[in-house]
Amino acid sequence: MKLKVVKYKRLGLTFALLLTLSLAKAQVGEHRDRFSLGVNGGYVLSNVGFEPKVTQGFHGGFTGGLSMRYICEKYFSMICSIYGEINFASVGWKEDPLTKMDQPVVNPETGLVEQYSRTINYVQIPLLAHLAWGREDRGFNIFVNAGPQFGIYLSESTSKNYDVPFVDPDNGRSNPTIAQETMPVEKKFDYGIAVGLGAEYSHPRLGHFLLEGRYYFGLGDIYGNSKRDYFGKSNLGNIVVKATYLFDITGRSK
Repeated sequence: MKLKVVKYKRLGLTFALLLTLSLAKAQVGEHRDRFSLGVNGGYVLSNVGFEPKVTQGFHGGFTGGLSMRYICEKYFSMICSIYGEINFASVGWKEDPLTKMDQPVVNPETGLVEQYSRTINYVQIPLLAHLAWGREDRGFNIFVNAGPQFGIYLSESTSKNYDVPFVDPDNGRSNPTIAQETMPVEKKFDYGIAVGLGAEYSHPRLGHFLLEGRYYFGLGDIYGNSKRDYFGKSNLGNIVVKATYLFDITGRSK
């Protein structure tokens, strides 16, 4: 079963990468040669798909960095580009432990409702096919982004208000899996597929202003997933809302 999962992960990443690269080589419509550079910033909600399951909320964090876009052609009404970013991103997961009666777990040693979160900092590098419909030089268009994303681990930190999690012998705990609370990230390289939908406003002198919602599905795991490891799956998932500003370096509108 695990071999099949790894196979599908590789196929998914390969497809996303080939989609992006094929767009860069495509020369079917009207040729374009416009390179733009800029910055982006936004808010990211993240969690981790653990197996065995870990009950979670969303971890909130910042993402931001450099953006680059190369418009290579216009095919009928579709503007085709390659879009990339180099971002710092603060992701992870957050636990809100509950009893089996869906009541907050109150630690008897502290008298506080137990809370736990893990923050993992990455350099994230998405390489996306950027397809837009609408105005190219002045006005609005809508766009979709799709392609692979890679992450390089930087650091991690933990926030919790207890030393040892409390398990009520009568009422139990809705989240009995606690191994992840003391395990550091084992795999320092992350990879997956990102898909986004957004809108852009362009002005010949002011540049390009983009607003986007994006989802990232991790195909890799942050922990080992062999038979002797605790978790069979531990992939990241991110929901991102971000704003981007780009200005043209080459191929500017007259």
